[in-house]
Amino acid sequence: MTGLLLAALLLGVGATVFMDVVALLQKRLLGIPALNYALVGRWLGHIPGGTLIHKSIGNSSKIRGERILGWIAHYGIGMVFAVTFLALAGQDWLARPTLIPALAFGVTTVLAPFLVLQPGMGAGVAARKTPQPNTARLRSLFAHFSFGLGLWLAGFACSLALQIN
Repeated sequence: MTGLLLAALLLGVGATVFMDVVALLQKRLLGIPALNYALVGRWLGHIPGGTLIHKSIGNSSKIRGERILGWIAHYGIGMVFAVTFLALAGQDWLARPTLIPALAFGVTTVLAPFLVLQPGMGAGVAARKTPQPNTARLRSLFAHFSFGLGLWLAGFACSLALQIN
């Protein structure tokens, strides 16, 4: 079980790194801004004080260490998603990673920002309160699609590195 948990954590970090590389390429090549994880940290930092839903997270008071908190949360969530994925897909998937389950799971994870993060940050369910909701939705969907692709690629790396049979 310890080997499977280690593989899941490595899978989560690998998939999240891939997602971030794709976001960086989108920013550099297409001028598409990446999510500001400091705002995620700000949102999380306000929760202990009782504020879960903001009118606009950008107008909410800054939280000390919000950028690092946001990035830690980003990678922590990636690892939790990977553990969940492997619990559903099983160790057999890790021995022979296949694309469709990883992509399907990655796309499914878009429900987290649609139903939790975006409403909490003031953007509404599935970004409905943003100036261009469909653009925001497609960007979120593409980011989570790239996470799924990253799961698949990281699955190959993990299976080779950890010699999983």
